[in-house]
Amino acid sequence: MQANRHLKSILAWWRPAVFSFMDWGVFALRSYHYLLLLSRFFTVSELSSQTWLNFIWLMIAFIVPMLFWFPGRRMSKGWFCILELLLGGSYYINSVFHPDLASKADYLLPSLTMGYLLNKRTLWIIPAVTLIPFTFQTYLGSSWEQTLSMGVDNLLFCFIGIWVSFVAKAYHQKNEMAAEIEQQNKRLTLYAAEIEKMTLLEERNRMSKELHDTLGHSFISLIMSLDASIALLDRKPAEAKDRLIRLRELTEQNLDEMRNWVHEMGDEESNLTQQVEELVDRFREHTGIVLNLSLVGTEPLLRFEGQQAILRVIQESFTNALKHGKASQLDLELRFSESMLQLIIRNNGKPMDKLEYGFGLTTMNHRIEQLGGSLRVSSKEENITVTEVRCEIPLKGVMRYVQN
Repeated sequence: MQANRHLKSILAWWRPAVFSFMDWGVFALRSYHYLLLLSRFFTVSELSSQTWLNFIWLMIAFIVPMLFWFPGRRMSKGWFCILELLLGGSYYINSVFHPDLASKADYLLPSLTMGYLLNKRTLWIIPAVTLIPFTFQTYLGSSWEQTLSMGVDNLLFCFIGIWVSFVAKAYHQKNEMAAEIEQQNKRLTLYAAEIEKMTLLEERNRMSKELHDTLGHSFISLIMSLDASIALLDRKPAEAKDRLIRLRELTEQNLDEMRNWVHEMGDEESNLTQQVEELVDRFREHTGIVLNLSLVGTEPLLRFEGQQAILRVIQESFTNALKHGKASQLDLELRFSESMLQLIIRNNGKPMDKLEYGFGLTTMNHRIEQLGGSLRVSSKEENITVTEVRCEIPLKGVMRYVQN
């Protein structure tokens, strides 16, 4: 249990860490772009005032947009894109107009960064990065093909950034769905535990009341009669003996009464059909799922082990259909024939790519095999996906012996 909690805490930390990794990756690419351009200034033998001005310009283009977007701290993506385009884009154009500038720029990685941070308010960034090369086409005397190629390169990297952003958002949504599913599983587990607790408490209270009303009075009467008989042993032994004989008869009557009560209680509990109906009603009430129940044939007297095996198969199948299959509809059919008990549970949840016998299925299968029956789980896709749990038990393995 402690190891499981430790694993969950690691996953809780790891998911946002993986999600922020993409932010840091894009941030690192942009930083590499500007740091590479800045490093080229140190290769110039003579630093003129114009060189210093370009160096300061590039530093501003690198630092100022980060005041509005920095992974994990500042998330004003709109202002980042505006400043990136104004400062970094203008330096890019400036480097084209000054062929002697040591630190010439392209605009691929900044285009990728802005694409990654794009939102509905900054969709104008897409045509902007595409049209930047056309601002200096006339100055360079470039052909339309060359200019268009540069614009398409910027557009391509912008769409790469958009794609990375979609991947990050999809991963984030997947984590949110996983967290929601985990929460639903917890609720389902708590529901099952609560139902079991309520059932045990109700049964304990009922048995306590029955024991008090039936056996309590009988034992009190016996104790009082025994005390009176003990008092008569020395003075009136014949009367004491007569009382003891009558007490023995009373004890036998009480024993028969207790056996009848236990037998009646056993008959009530042995009604599998009633228990299945109650289980279905509770499951409908607590989950809201569409659950169709079909009971065919007349139920014979079943042993406790047979009842429990069937009930556990139903409970495990219902839980798996919701937990793993995300089913919205369940169909339960319990059929009694002359020699066979059949249980069929179908759901419209996700199909199983590979059947794996975990603890629940293994336990169910073991219970059924001990009764001489078989358990089969299958999935098929036709017009709709159907996952089926089919259980067949020979009645001779579960019927209770009735003494005439």
